[in-house]
Amino acid sequence: MTNEEISGHAGELAVAAARAHGVETMFTLSGAHVFPMYDGAVKADPPMRLLDVRHEQTAAFAAEATGKLTRTPGLAVLTAGPGVTNGISAIAQAQFAGSPMVVVGGRAPANRWGTGSLQELDHPPLIAPVSKLARTLHTAGDVLGGIDEAFRVAGSSHRGPVFVDVPMDEFFSSASGPAPTGARPAPVEPDADAVARIAGLLAAASRPVLVLGTDVWADRAEDAALRLVESTGVPTLTNGMGRGIVPGRHPLLVTKARGQALGQADLVVVVGTPLDFRLGYGAFGGKDGAPEAQVVHVADSPEQLSGHAKLAASVSGDLSLVLDGLVAALERAPRRPDWSAWVSDLQATVASATERDRALLGAEADPIHPARIYGELLPRLADDSVVIGDGGDFVSFAGKFVEPQRPGGWLDPGPYGCLGAGLGSAIAARLARPSAQVTLLLGDGAAGFSLMDVDTLVRHDLPVVMVMGNNSAWGLEKGPMQMLYGYDVAADLGQRTGYDDVVKSLGGAGETVTDPRQIGPALDRAYASGVPYLVNVITDVDAAYPRNTFGI
Repeated sequence: MTNEEISGHAGELAVAAARAHGVETMFTLSGAHVFPMYDGAVKADPPMRLLDVRHEQTAAFAAEATGKLTRTPGLAVLTAGPGVTNGISAIAQAQFAGSPMVVVGGRAPANRWGTGSLQELDHPPLIAPVSKLARTLHTAGDVLGGIDEAFRVAGSSHRGPVFVDVPMDEFFSSASGPAPTGARPAPVEPDADAVARIAGLLAAASRPVLVLGTDVWADRAEDAALRLVESTGVPTLTNGMGRGIVPGRHPLLVTKARGQALGQADLVVVVGTPLDFRLGYGAFGGKDGAPEAQVVHVADSPEQLSGHAKLAASVSGDLSLVLDGLVAALERAPRRPDWSAWVSDLQATVASATERDRALLGAEADPIHPARIYGELLPRLADDSVVIGDGGDFVSFAGKFVEPQRPGGWLDPGPYGCLGAGLGSAIAARLARPSAQVTLLLGDGAAGFSLMDVDTLVRHDLPVVMVMGNNSAWGLEKGPMQMLYGYDVAADLGQRTGYDDVVKSLGGAGETVTDPRQIGPALDRAYASGVPYLVNVITDVDAAYPRNTFGI
């Protein structure tokens, strides 16, 4: 604790509290209700970066992505009323994905409350269902402690979004209080007996599979996870920001044998991700005569443990402690498990799938098959690349083909499935990883939600390569509707729209590609350009992603 007292108007105090928790950037769109926050940022020593966008959703998505990438809560500051409501989808995405972020909203003045002042809306009841905490800081004196609490709650397991708003008149008022320290909570020790039970199940398993999800990265447990994989030889799948924890092409990464791995396993240990539609709701095994698999769920906090799946064991707590505890327990086991035959079977499937993929990745089809874009992109992705997905079918292909080499380099909407996050995520990635390659994968449908914020990339000199699979349709809806009804409606977009012309009009650069042989050269020009650059690839609307689930 510190005895230092700080004073100032509420905006200055809010900035001081945010900075104590590691915040470097305030994402916002100008609004008078939150002017004191800007004044606090400008007058801070050193000043806090202000990153202003063209739509509040982009500011909130940028804060959410900052939380994912840096594992420090991102900060969005939104003006009252529509400014706040425009950010709710990003807040909901953060809640579903476990992304630490704090949203500070403006609020109509307290001394006018109930009289119909501009944008008078009680925000917290709207946001409470999709956040860890939502409340009003009613006085300037509440701000220092209230913002400090917001960041502590957002950054504690299980991580997520916190919303606070401050009445406009109180934002301009002054107060004082103890300087926040930004202290992090101590790691939560897992139950040792539960860890031992899970180790026993692993030691007895013949065909185990380990699944590593977003919270392994968020809980800073990526090193412990890789130690478990490599010390035991357990075949592994990754999802969300768990991708890259086991590097692409690692012999124990069996993503391309996912169906076989989850269908024939006798034990599936899922760490740091919910047992939702992406994982068959936690029902594994039963394929090709295999019995139902036992399921273990490991989470960073008790409320994240599955309440619907049949579990053989579970444990919550600091994920590094859990994973290292499993390694230690297995080293003490009287019999070291030998899964080499099981791993060899999965590796054979991976090799076969890789060979099958080769044809798609090199397809010469006209119109262009979307997989060909990845055939050209994969060899051009740097090891430090941050890859962002914002789209339906086109990004599903990315999930199939892109295997990051490092953890923390993959951003997708997560289980909420919200389109429009891409430009905000790209802004956040370029700031969080200034020397890294940043690639935004856009569907043409998703681009319509946020492409105007290319203006933000240009104004703030944030070069990003955008690669678009443009099939002139809402592909994720068009195919299923045709399957159900034999026709589709409300699923077509403008034919071969020149989205690259939009980017050029906003000060960036780009080009349209219709020949598969020109994709690679276009990508080279994009990465060499040093500006926001859109490669608009016209693709075959009938080349749909072969999905096994529709999320229901």
